[in-house]
Amino acid sequence: MQDVKVAIVQMVSGTQVAENVRTMQQLVQQAAAEGSKWIILPEYWPILGQNDQDKVAVAEKFGDGPLQSVLRELAANLGIVLFAGTIPLQSTDHSKILNTMMVYGPSGELLSFYHKMHLFGFNSGQESYAEANTIMRGLDVPELKINHTAVAQGICYDLRFPEFFRAQLPFEIMVLPAAFTYTTGKAHWNTLLIARAIENQCYVLAAAQGGIHQNGRRTYGHSMIINPWGEILQCLPEGEGIITATLDGSLLDSVRSKLPALNHRIL
Repeated sequence: MQDVKVAIVQMVSGTQVAENVRTMQQLVQQAAAEGSKWIILPEYWPILGQNDQDKVAVAEKFGDGPLQSVLRELAANLGIVLFAGTIPLQSTDHSKILNTMMVYGPSGELLSFYHKMHLFGFNSGQESYAEANTIMRGLDVPELKINHTAVAQGICYDLRFPEFFRAQLPFEIMVLPAAFTYTTGKAHWNTLLIARAIENQCYVLAAAQGGIHQNGRRTYGHSMIINPWGEILQCLPEGEGIITATLDGSLLDSVRSKLPALNHRIL
């Protein structure tokens, strides 16, 4: 794995797409100005609406739309790899979207896309949420390699399914945009992220929504960069901003050579 400086963007997205786009552009430009070559956006960065149907109304056709144009141009103008969080894309069901992570290269080319497969559902009696009401789940496990570095991809709730990431092995880096609720994030976010880093002996780059949104929803934040030994290199608890770190390929090689757990797998 080649060394690379990465940045995680954390947002507290609101109900207005144009405002969220401006915030995203400012934070990505800041990260690029500080030398980051890979930049990761959170889930739902373009909109967290007053209701779940709001994202359906702004869904774009795959390959065509203002959000995709902004992301493509931003990656090309800054010469970065942009993991574009998730944006809503039109599905075959007009009442539902595909919640999709697009990855753009430094020339603005589309390197990969992944439609979220695991759809979050939660009901505590006081708080309930069901993504399946407005999202059509993806069917394909992602695959991506950038400059000989293999990258696993997941989105938010995917984090709870270790077999999903094992299906993407071998890889050196895991990228996860998310919008964990405060309740589930406080209970499980840190533990799950660290577990995925340790068990896959990889870097984990997790970009979150983090704060109280205009619609009253509270997300947990705590965007993180975690190394293959499970150590948290950087964390942003709440609010909008960026965190950065340089991923060290020699550290990853050292962890895997000293404790070759991936080579000891039976299944």
